[in-house]
Amino acid sequence: MFVCKGVLTGDNVIKLFKYASEHQFAIPAFNVTSSSSINAVLEAARDAKAPVIVQISQGGAQFFAGKGLNNDGQKGSILGSIAAAHHVRTVAKSYGVPVVLHSDHCAKKLEPWFVGMLEADEAYFKEHGEPLFSSHMLDFSEESKEHNLDACKKYLTRMAPMKIWLEMEIGITGGEEDGVDNTGVDNAKLYTQPEDIWDIQRELSKIAPHFSIAAAFGNVHGVYKPGNVRLHPELLGKHQAFVKKQLNTDNDRPVFLVFHGGSGSTKDEIKTAVSNGVVKMNIDTDTQYAYWEGILNFYKKNESRLQGVLDANEQPNKKFYDPRVWLREAELSMKKRVQEAFNDLGTTNTL
Repeated sequence: MFVCKGVLTGDNVIKLFKYASEHQFAIPAFNVTSSSSINAVLEAARDAKAPVIVQISQGGAQFFAGKGLNNDGQKGSILGSIAAAHHVRTVAKSYGVPVVLHSDHCAKKLEPWFVGMLEADEAYFKEHGEPLFSSHMLDFSEESKEHNLDACKKYLTRMAPMKIWLEMEIGITGGEEDGVDNTGVDNAKLYTQPEDIWDIQRELSKIAPHFSIAAAFGNVHGVYKPGNVRLHPELLGKHQAFVKKQLNTDNDRPVFLVFHGGSGSTKDEIKTAVSNGVVKMNIDTDTQYAYWEGILNFYKKNESRLQGVLDANEQPNKKFYDPRVWLREAELSMKKRVQEAFNDLGTTNTL
């Protein structure tokens, strides 16, 4: 595999996804909310010798900038996204792995956030010859298919001169994430149809090749008791076969597919999805808990030293309550879960 250290943009992104599709592995995309969680992801990627996708949501971006900032017009989230992107760009090369820098779900109500990031991309492109971000997700899946596709065509046209990757969603991911609540959605909308995939592939290909499709196959955000979520990743194979026939191509996986709502999925479900052309899988809930668990375990182990600035013998407790100590435990715990995702998706040792 070609090795390009640091943030990938343009044709290097499509090269990476093509390589993943050809060799049947997927690149995990981890939601981050701070420089600490970013560093944990990059450290894990370095040690796993794997490419990685670092992505930030609208809510995560607002947190990165600071919840004390006004977010009217998505100004705080725009600022946080830009700040996170610059942090990734500053340190990624030193970790020695290819990184796709991505923004996650952008529903219609969050469109100003998307536009603000594109404006930052255009300013960065003017100065550096490449966009600030590698890719963005536009999630108009709650709108009509026609509205969804028209919006994607409009923005992909704007993004194409910079070769920014567009991820779009057709069909709805159930559950709740970052203020988007689809817990009561009609079950039929959780399953995308092959004809929908072809319509998108046909129309967006006329503009640029830099796009992927998050197709719904029963996906639900969050982690649920086994049996509560019915995933059917085998449906993705039918989508690929339908598009292959329309294109009259020898490529068995002509569509770049994305797996949303992947937390808590079985290893067999993940394997089936990847074998059917999934090149990116989102992971958030599992790594959120792993980050917290690192702090929880540290507290349990050192509880007596975390009740005051001095212990019972009036000795300093600073080395226990120093944020650099317990946050590092959070990073190491998250790193372990990130590495598990690399293994599940076949991404380990692909560099």
